[in-house]
Amino acid sequence: MPNALELPHRHRAYLRAVSEGRAEMTCSQVPDLFIDGLACCDQHTAYDLAAQGFIAPATGARGDRVAAVLTATGAAALAA
Repeated sequence: MPNALELPHRHRAYLRAVSEGRAEMTCSQVPDLFIDGLACCDQHTAYDLAAQGFIAPATGARGDRVAAVLTATGAAALAA
């Protein structure tokens, strides 16, 4: 995963969607990301963003589909 200043366009687009409240994700070790109700075409990017701490699911039970939220790291990356 690149550092925050080197994020590819798709990573930034996913972060923007999360910041705009348009994204949901599943509460799991390997979360799925949904934007505007549709599964993302590149789940590997979604996994990377979650694993690197840029996005996280809002509180929910394992397996629930909940709002995705930007972490402080994600917000900083989006602002960069």
